[in-house]
Amino acid sequence: MIKVLVAEDMHIVRGALVALLRLESDIEVVAEVASGVEILPAARSTAAEVAIIDIDLPGKDGLTAAAELHEQLPGCRTLILTSLGRPGTLRRALDAKVSGFLLKDAPPDKLANAVRGVVAGRRMVDGDLALAAWDSVDCPLTVRELDVLRMTAHGYGTVEVAARLFLSAGTVRNYLTTVVAKLGARNRVDAIRIAGESGWL
Repeated sequence: MIKVLVAEDMHIVRGALVALLRLESDIEVVAEVASGVEILPAARSTAAEVAIIDIDLPGKDGLTAAAELHEQLPGCRTLILTSLGRPGTLRRALDAKVSGFLLKDAPPDKLANAVRGVVAGRRMVDGDLALAAWDSVDCPLTVRELDVLRMTAHGYGTVEVAARLFLSAGTVRNYLTTVVAKLGARNRVDAIRIAGESGWL
């Protein structure tokens, strides 16, 4: 039996995923969690072999959790299941060393097959999305610029961003000015839109 952990914050979606997986004779759901911070402890305590993770989770996003799993529990494969089918998002997932990347609108049988594939050591990625990622433009922003923009996108003001990232408010403003220029955006809001649509945030 393949031991699977499901991390999804929407109860109905999580329930549907669990019900779907329980129809498979070789898959056992050993844990269900609703936030990113629960993933590593749950995977550790249940000896999960595959963690099916949504990207947009409260507490800690799914890609950060996937990277932690890769580092601390390399025996647990990670399968990202998301509605964010953008090339930039896939690139971020691959950077986090995920084992698979599947869209939520994929046919139900693809999920079980992806679980079996990643356990067998294969990388399971939607073909069309992989081709789009191959052709996509790399993110022009540095890690620090992305941190500042991501926090701004979450509604933090300049002073709050500065405090959280141990920077001065002036430095944060400079980063945001650079981001707007690099992305050819009209303002910060437009920069957030561009980066979000590209899957960089």
